[in-house]
Amino acid sequence: MEKMIFLTASQARDIAAQFGTPIFVYDQATLEQAARDVLAFPNAYGLTARYAMKALPNGAIVKLLAETGLYIDVSSGYEAERALRAGIAPEKIQITAQEIPRNLKELVEKGVGYNACSLHQMDTYGKLFPGTEVSIRINPGLGSGHNNRTNVGGPSSSFGMWHEMLDEIEAVRAAHELRITGMHTHIGSGGDPEVWKKCARLTLDIAAKLPQVTCVSLGGGLKVARMPGEETANLQEIGEAVKEDFIAFAEKHGRELHMEIEPGTYLVANAGVLISEVMDVISTGSEGYDFIKVDSGMTEVLRPSHYGAQQPMTLVKADESSDNTERDYVVAGHCCESGDILTPAPGDPEGLLPRTFPEAEIGDLLVIGGSGAYCSGMASKNYNSFPECAEVLIKNGGDVTLIRTRQTLGQIIENEVSE
Repeated sequence: MEKMIFLTASQARDIAAQFGTPIFVYDQATLEQAARDVLAFPNAYGLTARYAMKALPNGAIVKLLAETGLYIDVSSGYEAERALRAGIAPEKIQITAQEIPRNLKELVEKGVGYNACSLHQMDTYGKLFPGTEVSIRINPGLGSGHNNRTNVGGPSSSFGMWHEMLDEIEAVRAAHELRITGMHTHIGSGGDPEVWKKCARLTLDIAAKLPQVTCVSLGGGLKVARMPGEETANLQEIGEAVKEDFIAFAEKHGRELHMEIEPGTYLVANAGVLISEVMDVISTGSEGYDFIKVDSGMTEVLRPSHYGAQQPMTLVKADESSDNTERDYVVAGHCCESGDILTPAPGDPEGLLPRTFPEAEIGDLLVIGGSGAYCSGMASKNYNSFPECAEVLIKNGGDVTLIRTRQTLGQIIENEVSE
């Protein structure tokens, strides 16, 4: 059983008693420390660090991270509007989206930046804003995600303009007299400095063919350890390795390129947990498994059933004096869905890998760690009509503040139209 990073068993019980379960809990001190680490990323000629808002889009969290000095990367026009409503200055927001926002003209006129991710997107932008600057996203031909669902570069990825299409890109640029001053790549490069260096070189080789580019974004993909045995990326080591290539580029091409990075997971993953309650404990016999059933699941944490991803978990006994006898359990979510399993085999959403916990009883709490990134923002919300759960922030000093109220059934169905 894994240890909790910022939460104690007593705090978990208190928060569950006050706000109910399931509930996401985020920690301000952990968020701010991660932001400081990212903002200290080594660079040669200046750095802009953006928070990939899709990882955790709650306005309170976005605002908190922006106050540390981070800019914001958004993946849709809706996220851009959400960031604006959170009080983020438009010039600190950049859109990098699969879909052209329907309100692109309005957003850009407000000062929001745009990163064109296809020839069609670039052409649309050029028709709206001829003679202006634009950034473009390039697929450099390489990706390093652990499977095709997390791989955002290479021939199996639809993200960005293929690196061999520079002639077509130039034709669109010339047709609208655009200035391509920014270039973006993102391949999910993990924590290996050598992989990052290889990716940077690929990116810079493409930037060399785009003479007006003054800013290069290396995207995100900075590895953070959720589970014991995993290793968090050393940002200083990675940054120093990439910095050398930016210096070499300047010496060869006479351009000192500004660097951007845009982590999401690194900033928020371990700053969040999900507290759920044990609702049932069952067995499928001597040839089967013992199951813990909790009052959360894919409606809050989709990663295990989607990717076979692993989340650290801690069983918090309702009664501190309870016997600590241990047993192996598969953790099942509350959805009427066979795939709602929170303890899959690594990388295999269909496999089962029991975890060892103290013997579970109804009323105990299961705290699911590593839930700050791609959980609340990526869950199968409202499946089986379960309401979106509440979210709280532990502020510096220890006060717990509600930053999202629990959704009601009325709110789930309020947009339905019946005769």
